[in-house]
Amino acid sequence: MAAWKDRLAKWWHSNIPTRESLEEVRILRPVAHRVLAPELWRFTRRSVPRGVALGLFVGIFLLIPGLQIAGSALLALPFRANVPLAAAMTFLSNPATTPFILALSYYIGSTMLGRSGDMSQLMALVSEHAGIGEWTRWLLSDTAPSILFGLFIVSFVSAVIGYVVSAWMWRGRLARKWRHRAHVRAAARRIDMELQEQVS
Repeated sequence: MAAWKDRLAKWWHSNIPTRESLEEVRILRPVAHRVLAPELWRFTRRSVPRGVALGLFVGIFLLIPGLQIAGSALLALPFRANVPLAAAMTFLSNPATTPFILALSYYIGSTMLGRSGDMSQLMALVSEHAGIGEWTRWLLSDTAPSILFGLFIVSFVSAVIGYVVSAWMWRGRLARKWRHRAHVRAAARRIDMELQEQVS
């Protein structure tokens, strides 16, 4: 368990953008002073679930590398979400998970819309890290509506699940803290009473 926590902490520190690194992102420069506001970097019971949900939604729906972190940071402003967590959650869509996300999205979208198309063009765009121009041309293809609709469904459901699970974990963490405090207080009272009995 301790080794797992150490690995998670190392990953967090090496991958999660800092306030300074976000300040250097060109897209964010006009609103950097707002994105870097201290309240968006605090871990609270409201900002944490919002950050998780927002990062999952943006990370899955917006599969263009480089824009995911910037998109989640920008959307953190109106939603008052935790920026580091929103950025961290975008990493769940990565080269290892993207093919599964796309396949599931295509299946859901083509089933619900009754349309089919060619997935090979999309997979080529993802694997070659295509630019915005190529993505824009792909949006006019026959496959785009099915994939986009499926991506929206998958990202929305993931965001809802992420919100519920993180809120539940946050409440559990707070409950453990309160139980620990109550246990410490009770132990302190017992020791106090024992000392008073010994004195008397």
